[in-house]
Amino acid sequence: MTVKINKLDRRRKTADRASPLSLRERARVREGSFTKAVSAIVWKDLRAEFRSYELISSMLVFSLLVILIFNFALELDIKTRQSVTAGVLWATFAFAGTLGLNRSMAIEKDRGCLDGLLLAPVDRSAIYFGKFISNLVFMLIVEAIVLPVYSVLYNTNLFQPGLLMVILLGSIGYTAVGTLLAAMSVQTRTRDVLLPILLLPVVLPLIIAAVQASNTILAGNEFSEITSWFNLLIAYDIILTAVAFMLFDYILED
Repeated sequence: MTVKINKLDRRRKTADRASPLSLRERARVREGSFTKAVSAIVWKDLRAEFRSYELISSMLVFSLLVILIFNFALELDIKTRQSVTAGVLWATFAFAGTLGLNRSMAIEKDRGCLDGLLLAPVDRSAIYFGKFISNLVFMLIVEAIVLPVYSVLYNTNLFQPGLLMVILLGSIGYTAVGTLLAAMSVQTRTRDVLLPILLLPVVLPLIIAAVQASNTILAGNEFSEITSWFNLLIAYDIILTAVAFMLFDYILED
């Protein structure tokens, strides 16, 4: 009897020692599958876009038209044009980003890819982060093309490290919440109108912080003067990404 008890104790100890390793291995497998799912969605979006350039071309043409319209409208007043540089720049990014987010989810819905992603045996958060990263890449590509054109037309040097960091942080927050709201509005018939109505009030604090920080940098002031706006952008990005991550699953179910 004692021999059997000793054998059971040994088996339990062996199982207890092996269980942490198995949990770690399971966590690694889940992490690897999550990363593969996100990268697969991003790669799918990039390949589909670089075959047709449907999304980037529409965002780029719209951005250039907005810049040209503001350039001709402010041609007579040079001081006003210099003072509203940051506002015009972020208005261009916001409108072009809204157009891109709307088209990105609409293409997935019209082609039936969204239903296929929902049926795939992956976590819904992987779908969100995949779409978020791909939308962010498209937006950054458009911004990289718009910045030199804007610099030439408005005779302003926009290639400053602080300004580029503000643009990156603003784009991350805008795309994070925009991907969530685009997934919500794509299910409706009025998706083209509903997304700007939902998105712009939510990202208004983000745009205000980005415009104020950009104005301070373009004015040649020190970085310490934009610390509060910079911290607000970082906090806003973290909060919006976390909220979108938690709500994305419920939005897709509805």
